[in-house]
Amino acid sequence: MAAADAPASAAALHTAVNAWFETHARDLPWRRPEAGPWGVMVSEFMLQQTPVNRVLPVYEQWLARWPRPADLAAEPPGEAVRAWGRLGYPRRALRLHAAASAIRERHLGDVPREHAQLLALPGVGEYTAAAVASFAYGQRHPVLDTNVRRVFARAVTGKEYPPNATTAAERRLARSLLPADQATAARWAAATMELGALVCTARSPECGRCPIAERCAWKLAGSPAYEGPPRRGQTYAGTDRQVRGKLLAVLREATSPVPQAELDRVWHEPVQRARALDGLVADGLVEPLAGGVYRLPQT
Repeated sequence: MAAADAPASAAALHTAVNAWFETHARDLPWRRPEAGPWGVMVSEFMLQQTPVNRVLPVYEQWLARWPRPADLAAEPPGEAVRAWGRLGYPRRALRLHAAASAIRERHLGDVPREHAQLLALPGVGEYTAAAVASFAYGQRHPVLDTNVRRVFARAVTGKEYPPNATTAAERRLARSLLPADQATAARWAAATMELGALVCTARSPECGRCPIAERCAWKLAGSPAYEGPPRRGQTYAGTDRQVRGKLLAVLREATSPVPQAELDRVWHEPVQRARALDGLVADGLVEPLAGGVYRLPQT
């Protein structure tokens, strides 16, 4: 199926993918009615670049401690960083805390329903605003995460992988494929994401289990190998990210400010260690105090 033919053929894709989702969707806590819009928002922040199995325990603890945005906003941002644990990319914790504070101040403590209001929250970009509006409120928005982009690249454009960064062409395609009915569109957003996560995976797609395999442009073309620019890897060992994680781990476990000497023990190379610590301070994840001690941010 060529991209230009997508709108005419979209109804068949909607029917097949949504029916598959009805049977195969995972029972995840943020998909349950009791999660509410706040639970959906928390999950979307946590799931960015982090797999479901790592998110699940932290998500449950987070919602038990902070069941509403105002509960999180009432605590220092450092507590959000502490509770984030080892999910990685801890600036997301600060952004979620900032969003919770804005929700308390601007929206009487309720996650806003309107896409524009969601997009105006600190730390909320186009993807997260669309995801919350769609998954929490059943609205009609194109939701383009990595999994959805890969499904569309293969099924519609015949490419093994999407571009490294989301393009205007991908956004146009996503809008053209969006069902007209709000409930169907919200289901389609969740279903295509699940299809990419469980079946149309990056490394080992299971085309035999795919509900749209007979319509997939990439499969019909003989599954041609990817010919685009090199895909970004996610190295970790020995990087500044690893050092930052080690420094934050010490501060998360501490009940009082931590002396520089204690932080110095976490990494052998002083220049990289200093660079990582400076980066954490610059990002607002660590607060330096007089006397050469450090703590998680309190304001």
